[in-house]
Amino acid sequence: MILHCVFVRFKAALQQADKQAIYDAIAALKNVTPGILDVKSGPNVSPEGLNGGFLDGFIVTFESPEARDAYLVHPEHIAVGERIVGSADGGLSGLMVFDMAV
Repeated sequence: MILHCVFVRFKAALQQADKQAIYDAIAALKNVTPGILDVKSGPNVSPEGLNGGFLDGFIVTFESPEARDAYLVHPEHIAVGERIVGSADGGLSGLMVFDMAV
């Protein structure tokens, strides 16, 4: 399995409803992309203060690296990704992506 972890520094002006709409769009990718086992999203709740300014994030669990690779090039993922980048403070610099094999 692959855990595709994405951490976001959203623009300060972005409303909670807009964040939720993005999370809903990410979760909807499970219905159009084979191999997604689970999607979790939400705000950082760690008390450690080591988040580097990344206050929100989501994790997509894939059954295999191949499923993740197919997701990355899927047109609906690309559209949601562009929406996330547009909502992130600094565009791509407002994102951190970390994939882990488990």
